[in-house]
Amino acid sequence: MLVSGSGRSLDNLIARSSELGIEIGLVLSDREGVRALEIAERHGLPSVVVAPRRYADAAAAGAAIWSAIRAARVELVVLAGFLRLLPVPADWRGRVLNIHPSLLPKYGGKGFFGNRVHAAVLAAGDATSGCTVHYVDEQYDTGPPLLQRTVSVEPRDTTDALAARVFAAEKEALPEAIQLHFARTQVAP
Repeated sequence: MLVSGSGRSLDNLIARSSELGIEIGLVLSDREGVRALEIAERHGLPSVVVAPRRYADAAAAGAAIWSAIRAARVELVVLAGFLRLLPVPADWRGRVLNIHPSLLPKYGGKGFFGNRVHAAVLAAGDATSGCTVHYVDEQYDTGPPLLQRTVSVEPRDTTDALAARVFAAEKEALPEAIQLHFARTQVAP
């Protein structure tokens, strides 16, 4: 799992890993000192920090990320709150998932994350929002969707209230998408 912050989705997948028949082989963060790394440590999961500022350029940081992923010998990469563009090498296309807190293609792309997404939904007056689990390609939030979950936007919603309902949908959508991915690829988790 690639993370940048709180690790809420990591927590969710750890709690559901037995039910899903998965093992989390690596937690990789682009930031030091984030809660997700504490969660990984508490559960005895291997973790690594690949902070882009330590590298000459984005390509070198990307190479370090993929080196760590390959060394972990995992079958699937899940971006859960990872806030960097991750170029996907050809041999990993179709094996990298991202969870995004909107019904893509709406409110996706660079700069659309967290409460920024929910604020945009509310400002637009949309009646629904939700989340999308999609395969990662070379751009932010444009890869093929695997599944979406919809939530209603309530008349008195705040960004925090909408975010809470969307995250509740994410907690179900991400595990379901992982199962769907493995069923489609016929590779056991």
